[in-house]
Amino acid sequence: MNDKKSLILIGRIASVMSVLMYVSYIPQIFDNLSGQSGDPIQPFVAMLNCIFWTIHGLYGTDGRTRDMPIVIANVPGIIFGFAAFITAII
Repeated sequence: MNDKKSLILIGRIASVMSVLMYVSYIPQIFDNLSGQSGDPIQPFVAMLNCIFWTIHGLYGTDGRTRDMPIVIANVPGIIFGFAAFITAII
């Protein structure tokens, strides 16, 4: 795993999988909008988690270094988690 190319590939795969995980909220959002509301807790917690990871990705551990794969992987979680949460409670 010390091979830099392997780690970059793993990071890209993980980013794609994160985006897919949050895009999977779309069916729940449609169910919520059609009157079959799901549980709002999980998407709310996922949204909060993604907010913290996005902040971490934007500012890094030194306050200056950005980690854009973390940001890109978590912004969809903020959007879709928020949408799933809001549609579940209205």
